[in-house]
Amino acid sequence: MVTVADILQFVETLAPTFMKMEWDHVGLNCGRPENTVGKVLVALDPFDEAIEEAREFGAQLLLTHHVLVYDPGFITSQDTQGRRILTLIENGIAHINAHTNLDCAPGGVNDCLAESLGLSDIQIPFPMGTDENGAPYGLIRTGTVTPQPLKTFLETVKLRLGSPGLRYVSTGKDVHRVAVGGGSCGDFLLEAYNAGCDTFVTADIKYNVFRDAFDLGMNLIDAGHFHTENPVCRYLAQRLQSRFPELEVKVSEKHTDPMKFFI
Repeated sequence: MVTVADILQFVETLAPTFMKMEWDHVGLNCGRPENTVGKVLVALDPFDEAIEEAREFGAQLLLTHHVLVYDPGFITSQDTQGRRILTLIENGIAHINAHTNLDCAPGGVNDCLAESLGLSDIQIPFPMGTDENGAPYGLIRTGTVTPQPLKTFLETVKLRLGSPGLRYVSTGKDVHRVAVGGGSCGDFLLEAYNAGCDTFVTADIKYNVFRDAFDLGMNLIDAGHFHTENPVCRYLAQRLQSRFPELEVKVSEKHTDPMKFFI
């Protein structure tokens, strides 16, 4: 018999809470720790379509990367956050998230992104600390690909992440040493540059950051928040299924990027 608490404890081994950013709300966001779990849905976000899919699947737990509750307040049906929490409670579905701790943890969001893009010699250039075994953890990753034109690498990024489109800055340089930061990591442009990278893949890039990259002589690719982080869902599902083979674990098929491109 597997409980919500058992799964929370296991997720903590993958992404310890001490690795999170100070402002974050990770862990059990909704539900009773003692409740038993037979089915788990894994999704990037606890959005309406994922919650509905969890209900249809008969899941007792929704495991996501992003947080359910960012801002404390009243829980009513008058706002989106409140409606989602109420729907989870009314359907007996607990919610656990591993957010910035999973961004920083070894094997987490950014290792999944680096591996998805085929990077070799993956490293953490600027560790934030070490775990109890002395292994470093931190946000961005660096690695290498076979030297290639930027256009070739753009095609790889688009294909492997399933992104409908990419925003980018080209400096005319080939791609060889690459930094990645899933989600909103534009603030780490200088770290990527100082790590000796010629290319940085992240998301949610502001106009001035594109210009900063151009002035630095660094290729910059915005592959979308959803698409740079979604690969971690497969990782979570695989690790959870391996640890608890008696569970039915499913990666969401209905939750997709709400942002679209008009081409």
